Amino acid sequence: MSVLLETSVGDVVIDLYTKETPETCLNFLKLCKVKYYNFCCFHNVQRDFMIQTGDPTATGQGGESIYGLLDKNSSFDSKKKYLPAEIHPKLKHKSKGTVSMAIAGASSGSNQDMNSLLGSSGNSAGVIGSQFFITMADNLDYLDGRYTIFGKVAEGMEVLEKINSTYTDSQFRPFKDIRIKHTIVLEDPFPDPKGLEVPDESPLPTQAMLDTVRIGDDEEIESILPPEEEDRIRRQKEAQARALTLEMVGDLPFAEIKPPENVLFVAQLNPLTRSEDLELIFSRFGTILSCEVIRDKKSGDSLCYAFIEFEKEEECSEAYFKMNNVLIDDRRIHVDFSQSVSKLHKDWMVKRIGNKRGDGVGAEDLNLEQRSRYRDNSGSSSRPGQRYDYVFDDAKDSGRSNKGQSSREDKGGHYPKERERNEGSSNTHSRSSSKIDRPADSRSYHHRKSGRSRSRSASPGGRKRTDDRGRDRERERERERDRDRDRDRDRDRHRDRRDDHRR
Repeated sequence: MSVLLETSVGDVVIDLYTKETPETCLNFLKLCKVKYYNFCCFHNVQRDFMIQTGDPTATGQGGESIYGLLDKNSSFDSKKKYLPAEIHPKLKHKSKGTVSMAIAGASSGSNQDMNSLLGSSGNSAGVIGSQFFITMADNLDYLDGRYTIFGKVAEGMEVLEKINSTYTDSQFRPFKDIRIKHTIVLEDPFPDPKGLEVPDESPLPTQAMLDTVRIGDDEEIESILPPEEEDRIRRQKEAQARALTLEMVGDLPFAEIKPPENVLFVAQLNPLTRSEDLELIFSRFGTILSCEVIRDKKSGDSLCYAFIEFEKEEECSEAYFKMNNVLIDDRRIHVDFSQSVSKLHKDWMVKRIGNKRGDGVGAEDLNLEQRSRYRDNSGSSSRPGQRYDYVFDDAKDSGRSNKGQSSREDKGGHYPKERERNEGSSNTHSRSSSKIDRPADSRSYHHRKSGRSRSRSASPGGRKRTDDRGRDRERERERERDRDRDRDRDRDRHRDRRDDHRR
């Protein structure tokens, strides 16, 4: 005589000891026949000890016998709700897979402790209801004589191992529900009790049974993806969280911003390589919208990396595949797609500041002008100090042009000594005029006279510092001329290489 239990993790077949424990087997078979165990969960799973089920309330305190189920609508005593435990002396808990009924009451002492472990409580005499457990270890002899053994697992031990290895809480309840889906009686030697009605189909679970669901048996709490995919998803989530944080603090216009796909990042450049050189080399792949070698703001020295923006993504991809690890100015350059969004961020910040002002301020009001092309021939004549940047600062450009003009005046105008003679003559003229227009107050006159004497005594040191500054400017102009000659020589060398390549 056997019963098939269809669970959410597999099927289990139980052979019954109908001769040794007939009343217990009859109770179990009839409960399976009326589908009493359908949707019951395994509410007590203690690894390598036992797994317990049969309680519709999933609390360990519910369940009843088949006779209590038949007389539910009439008054009945506890003898009908529960059955006395059948303890057979020859049946032992020797092997894994032994099936026993959970006792709904124990006398005292160690029996009471074991019932507490199995979730049983109640009367002084041991009685059974509907709950049963399956052992998951061998030689559990301390259970002998205390619980009713009525069967043994014939098939499905691998299913029980899955249940045995599930994750549980502190009360040994699995986090993910493992339930009995259906019960099938393969052979029943006992006649049906009076009033037993076998349903034509499995009944739907009651609302009380649905309330016991934690994590459905069709949900996954463990990832089934390979480790590489899990790592990729984890890194993607971390990047999204960081981007959202930057959006919240105002460093990004929106978290989903992506770098442009038509911009290349060029690294490991020679410090002497200029933007014009890179524009000339990379222009063979297509139209270049902008090209900039990034330089230090204070010293103006190259930081040895640049950004090149193409008009089309196809041209950018072709340049990426063909220019990586190419020798430019005796340096092997590294080419990759740009991951920077600083240009987009600058444009967004300009609009954001304009919106905060509320007067429609834009890039022109902030002395910022966005250039869509690398070189604008129409505006080159009107802007002599123009530089090829992503974002232009007119004030800085005017400062550069003024600085260049002043340096040219120093170069082609008065030299330091002539300027000192002019300053000296002007000072002599001012002193002579002060003698004529002497004030009436003698104290103020003597005060100014003493001040002039102090400045006169300090004038030799001032002339010396002026001479030093003049020499420094002359050295700086010499260095500028040397750098211009180096750049001209590099440009000629690149032009010769390009002509040789074309030939």
